[in-house]
Amino acid sequence: MRVTSIADAAIEVVAAEGMRGLTHRAVDRAAGLPPGSTSYYARTRAALLELAVRRIAELDDASLTVADDELAPTLARFLHAAMTTGRTRLVARYEFALEATRRPELRAIYDRVGQRFRDSCAELLARAGSPDPARHTRMLIAWCDGVLFDSVAGAGAARAPELAELELSTAEFVALLPGGGAWPVGR
Repeated sequence: MRVTSIADAAIEVVAAEGMRGLTHRAVDRAAGLPPGSTSYYARTRAALLELAVRRIAELDDASLTVADDELAPTLARFLHAAMTTGRTRLVARYEFALEATRRPELRAIYDRVGQRFRDSCAELLARAGSPDPARHTRMLIAWCDGVLFDSVAGAGAARAPELAELELSTAEFVALLPGGGAWPVGR
């Protein structure tokens, strides 16, 4: 689908060139489309930003499917994939997050799309037995974001953790949450 390839190209452009590099022409080039194609599907820069943010969320949602008995290993695989095969998407997500601090219209889109992911995590934690899924979601996402940032853009980027280390760390973190030691985490 052309809209999907435009969104994917926008993500690549943002990750490679930053927000200033995101133009309709740059996305056309990155997607291998004739000039003007991106403008046809996303008339404004705001529409293009929303298209890309929604695509990031769609890809993140698709990559986080958890069986009830595999919370920690699934989260570890999600983190590892984000650091490796999803690195471009992750870097673009950081660019969008920073831009959202300066642009209220993007903040609204970013928060709305991000809430879907938070709701999925809360549902996941509730199924796993969390006594306070909303609070535990906030803690889990903050921990995951810290691990991801450190491993891709922070000082830890020189030696990102391997999957086995992430599996151990994730199981340990989940066990530290109140009641988490009793949750089925796949340890």
